[in-house]
Amino acid sequence: MARKTANDDPLAPVTLAVGQEDLLLDRAVQEVVAAARAADADTDVRDLTPDQLQPGTLAELTSPSLFAERKVVVVRNAQDLSADTIKDVKAYLGAPAEEITLVLLHAGGAKGKGLLDAARKAGAREVACPRMTKPADRLAFVRGEFRALGRSATPEACQALVDAVGSDLRELASAVSQLTADVEGTIDEAVVGRYYTGRAEASSFTVADRAVEGRAAEALEALRWSLATGVAPVLITSALAQGVRAIGKLSSARGGRPADLARELGMPPWKIDRVRQQMRGWTPDGVAAALRAVAEADAGVKGGGDDPEYALEKAVVTIARAARSRGRA
Repeated sequence: MARKTANDDPLAPVTLAVGQEDLLLDRAVQEVVAAARAADADTDVRDLTPDQLQPGTLAELTSPSLFAERKVVVVRNAQDLSADTIKDVKAYLGAPAEEITLVLLHAGGAKGKGLLDAARKAGAREVACPRMTKPADRLAFVRGEFRALGRSATPEACQALVDAVGSDLRELASAVSQLTADVEGTIDEAVVGRYYTGRAEASSFTVADRAVEGRAAEALEALRWSLATGVAPVLITSALAQGVRAIGKLSSARGGRPADLARELGMPPWKIDRVRQQMRGWTPDGVAAALRAVAEADAGVKGGGDDPEYALEKAVVTIARAARSRGRA
């Protein structure tokens, strides 16, 4: 969810949206436009790219109007503005016009940092829109979406939705919106499963999860579904490798809290908890056998075998068997 500065008035003279998460940037713009049109339904909105904002253009757009109309001027990718146009924007920041809201969208990197610093120094309202690369951030985003819509979802449901839909925030937001529109009461994991099980089963990581849990039949079913829906075999071998390596890493690590192990092993804490549940039937010999099976499958899907599907099925069965090796010892 986008974070805002203490100045939280969307009709502030200047709003600075900083980051690279497109959905959050778009929402920052929509919030300002909605507030402006609530104040004046005839608000004029100009949405401009750097090539459309030439030197002198901003002065034209913000010059006093005979009708004193409210206006929102949106400048996207402000870090890409020309040097002369940046001078115009900096000059405007020192004396913003009444009834006009300027919205600057900036990626936040080193490019165009002078403009970023000038807007902050001028007291611009700032909305942080960072790209959400961590699973925990996307999970928090989903929880926030449910809260914003006034609905309750269990932690398991939120995690299941992230697992099924993936990392695209627009798709996650759309999924939350669909669930809240279609389902009454608290949304739980079973509801998410009914709506999104097809997508989850098509995921290479679902194949890997079922395999390392020793659930061979379910892993094979997920594998066949994945291949039928166009998932690349190399993505599946990669997911299998990650799943087995995570088992090996955690089984050889010192005990401790998930947060400590997460730092030591380079895994998010939620994954530590999941892998702990998955590793109960594993032995060191089982991990070694599973890694050999993954290596053989990887070679098979990259041209070393005649039947990539068979290579993957063989690996899945071997991994599932290895996951139960402690019980056979």
